[in-house]
Amino acid sequence: MDDFTGIRNHLNRGQTSYRPVPDSIIQLQGDIHDRASYEDALGDHQFDAVVQWIAFTPDQIEQDIEIWRGRTKQYVFISSASAYQTPPVHLPVTESTILDNPFWEYSRNKIACEERLVKAYRDEKFPMTIVRPSHTYDVTLFPTHGGYTVLDRMLKGKPVVVHGDGTSLWTLTHHEDFAVGLVGLLGNSAAIGDIFHITSDEWLSWNQIYEEIARAAGVEAKLAHVPSDVIARYDKDWGDGLLGDKTHSMIFDNSKIQRVVPDFNPQIPFSEGARQIVEWYMADLDRQVVDTEFDMLNDRIIAEYGI
Repeated sequence: MDDFTGIRNHLNRGQTSYRPVPDSIIQLQGDIHDRASYEDALGDHQFDAVVQWIAFTPDQIEQDIEIWRGRTKQYVFISSASAYQTPPVHLPVTESTILDNPFWEYSRNKIACEERLVKAYRDEKFPMTIVRPSHTYDVTLFPTHGGYTVLDRMLKGKPVVVHGDGTSLWTLTHHEDFAVGLVGLLGNSAAIGDIFHITSDEWLSWNQIYEEIARAAGVEAKLAHVPSDVIARYDKDWGDGLLGDKTHSMIFDNSKIQRVVPDFNPQIPFSEGARQIVEWYMADLDRQVVDTEFDMLNDRIIAEYGI
């Protein structure tokens, strides 16, 4: 968040250690899910731009509209590209692609959040901007379900479950590339009342994604292909994320964000991102936490599905 004096503030609960906040940032400690805490942390500050990363339901957006009305020149809501029509009828997806995800409640809630903000803009010119990231990652965020456990299985020569036949196309965006697009929208009058997705222009199959991770670790990827609906029968959360998002090819036309933010030009391929992720995990034993339940689930699915 930026206030009118150019001072950058970060509202958080002070519980995250993996992503340290730079010394130049003033931290406002509060919990946005506790309105009193939220408002006490904000005090009487006024802001040029506010970015809301962790609102997931319309009631949270309603609270934000009440709190930020008249307090900020721009309110940026981080939505999700999973809100787009799933599966898509046409590719690449553009911002005009209809929002419709019958498979995943998370996405339907994001759609409802967007609809409330659009209404607020129409009714009272609430200065909203909606941003739809696709799959954005940094070194701490493993791009596959199961996190580090997937890498651990690869290092041990064990097969990993991959949904479908692994050939559907996916878009992974490095956080540094995403940041160029997002920062370019802040304080940008052309972004007020509008909607943008911000993604990479690199398209990879899921087989290629797993293979890049294995290559970065110096091992061979052993992939066990299992239909998404079968995976969903074993693990609802995993299945919801697949059937509501990752099962289907999703590629994006970024011409809109590039028109409004000419500096946006994604440069970091996933081959480099995979190397960074593997190096980060391998640099510290404390990061190498195996989810034993997920590890055993992979073994169970592979054994029972007859792979």
